[in-house]
Amino acid sequence: MYAGMAVSELDIVAERVPLSLHAVGLSLGSIKGPTADHLTAFRRLIDRYRPALVSDHLSWSSVDGVFLPDLLPMPYTDSALGLVANHVRKAQDFLGRQLLIENPSSYGQHVSSTWSEADFLAALVEHTGCGVLLDVNNLYVSALNHRDDPHDALQRMLSAVPHEAIGEIHLAGHATISATSGALIRVDDHGSRVAEAVWNLFESTTKLIGPRPTLVEWDTNLPSFEILIDEAATAQCIIDTVANAYA
Repeated sequence: MYAGMAVSELDIVAERVPLSLHAVGLSLGSIKGPTADHLTAFRRLIDRYRPALVSDHLSWSSVDGVFLPDLLPMPYTDSALGLVANHVRKAQDFLGRQLLIENPSSYGQHVSSTWSEADFLAALVEHTGCGVLLDVNNLYVSALNHRDDPHDALQRMLSAVPHEAIGEIHLAGHATISATSGALIRVDDHGSRVAEAVWNLFESTTKLIGPRPTLVEWDTNLPSFEILIDEAATAQCIIDTVANAYA
């Protein structure tokens, strides 16, 4: 956001294809919400590149001016809904754009939560007019970490959230590690190919809601460009197959 070395390259790309700007620092779920400086810098970026889509996460990452290097989970409660809805509305007004809010990957659940994640996101859409960025890999990772069935979790999400509110889909690879207890934990590290089970969920999602702009995230353990293109081609093949069925 501060005229780094990628600016001129993005200028060229933006002239040729629509961009999706995916934020990680608005901290919409924090007590104070996005700072004025952060929103101003983000607005400059939006004005410069005129992206087709703008998004951030249903999470928090800052407290008292200190930014933490992670997207931390929030409780799904009435008070949390009011807080994040207020921050989303203010951010959208300042940016002059609708935000897509992404379901995060999670590794535990707040005992204070009184809403499911799906119902919380649906209520956020209703209260703010925001959209949803459905991260299928995050849904899969969270479901398994919570000992849930990913297909059931997907069905709950797509039953609660209006399909027209889903403006983008994310895919990614994840790691599986063993905790000291011996339990397996899935970690959303964006460092490998998309898992076959996640491709299956993506296909099911696309069949149910229709094709959406889709991004394959890969930002650790970067592979060859050919592998990246192959992952994108797999996503495009699924999108094209479903689109032909809709035609």
